[in-house]
Amino acid sequence: MKYSLYLGCVIPNRYPGIEASTRLALGRLGIELLDMNGASCCPAPGVIRAFRMDTWLTLAARNLSIAEGLGADVITLCNGCFATLAEANNILKHDSGVAERVNAKLAEVGRSYKGQIEVYHLTEVLHKEIGLDKIKRSIEKELPLRVAVHYGCHLMKPSKTRRWGVVEGPTFLEELVEVLGAQSVDYKDKMMCCGAGGAVRSGFPDVALDFTLEKLENIQRVGVDAIVNVCPFCHLQLDQGQIEIESRFGRKFDIPVVYYAQLLGLAQGFTPEKLGVYMNKTPTTYLDKLKVAWTTGQGPAAAGS
Repeated sequence: MKYSLYLGCVIPNRYPGIEASTRLALGRLGIELLDMNGASCCPAPGVIRAFRMDTWLTLAARNLSIAEGLGADVITLCNGCFATLAEANNILKHDSGVAERVNAKLAEVGRSYKGQIEVYHLTEVLHKEIGLDKIKRSIEKELPLRVAVHYGCHLMKPSKTRRWGVVEGPTFLEELVEVLGAQSVDYKDKMMCCGAGGAVRSGFPDVALDFTLEKLENIQRVGVDAIVNVCPFCHLQLDQGQIEIESRFGRKFDIPVVYYAQLLGLAQGFTPEKLGVYMNKTPTTYLDKLKVAWTTGQGPAAAGS
């Protein structure tokens, strides 16, 4: 099973541990990841598309053409990158006029879009293509943790370019967490935005942090060991955002934030160092609980809540 790995911008520049953990965890599951050499920003769905649709489509099509050259569907690790590449792919495949305009631009740099591949998010590949049973068989150590999952905005909607079927009340991320032995804890407004999207983090940082503050308050009330996300931009807002909230608003949370591939890698037996967990900004106190549980062989209650 091969995929063209699209990393986007945030992972290489801010969270290389997400890339490292994805390569390790998916490699353990028998997935080969092909590097998309020369790939650019996706570009971001909430910024360039709002001003210059054809520019947005042309840049996305160039990235897609790189994957077509590799002969493998795209796997994305970011909700925003997934939104751009999946939606652009859908538009270009179904509107020949737009595809013709885009290809005229791509011809200037010796490229063309053919519409030969599909775009998948990491969670789709894990849940639908790999499956929970195979993930469970790859696990060496169950994780006795209470976690709060964060889906993010672009993963589920618009539904016409997503393959989930159910867009309200999804459960696939909870299932991916619980197959690792962890408990997914429900909390108020779970589907709420992290606050960063649509250039709000850049243009209106206090507004973005106000969203994040409310999200963290809701999560704190239910008592969890970590927040699990599937988008590096959400990861940045929930992770680095806690430091910014303490600085701006004087509120301290110290809730560990972990990308799903890092959680999966821990369950597969990889060390936190190899998975880049210690590169996250938030505390890693949940790792102490894991060490106790793995050492004693006892369950979540014995490991501490």
